[in-house]
Amino acid sequence: MSAKINHQPELPPPVSESDDNLIMNAMSYRAPKTEVRESSIHGKGLFAKEVIAMGEIVAVKGGHIFTGHEWKILEQQLGPAEIQITEGLFIAPAAQEQRDGCMLYTNHSCDPNIAIQGQIVFVAMRDIAPGEELTHDWATTDDLEYVMECKCGRPNCRGTITGKDWMNKKLQEKYKGWFCWFIQRKIDAL
Repeated sequence: MSAKINHQPELPPPVSESDDNLIMNAMSYRAPKTEVRESSIHGKGLFAKEVIAMGEIVAVKGGHIFTGHEWKILEQQLGPAEIQITEGLFIAPAAQEQRDGCMLYTNHSCDPNIAIQGQIVFVAMRDIAPGEELTHDWATTDDLEYVMECKCGRPNCRGTITGKDWMNKKLQEKYKGWFCWFIQRKIDAL
């Protein structure tokens, strides 16, 4: 599952005033081919409503930028809703009323079908069928101190995931080209 060199993701279609998926208070983008619904992995998840082609943009994380200290305080009120964008900086909602519009609802899976490109754009790693949950491996985006039981249910499930899984050599090879910018820099420096 390595990324194609010089791959350009397919751009989303323009939004029209009659677009039923347009959320006026949304800070994040979820493609019209997706929908949020209950997930067997955890809480809510993002699912494909239509076929999504490899390389197609499925989501873009939006929000406000916070330091790690600021986010730690806010997270107590809002729950997890962030993506780490670099060492000590996070993008997340600033208030409860912004939370749903910031959320991507991409649960973790040890066998993901989407991945980050850059810092905030998520693209399909392969063609995705309608009804599939859109998941990414948090090893490609997180450099944090946590340990969590994985509930992805995939045959290759690691059982436990941590905020330091990006350091695993096997995962570095598996996701070569799919790590966020700041984690890829850390890997390159090893």
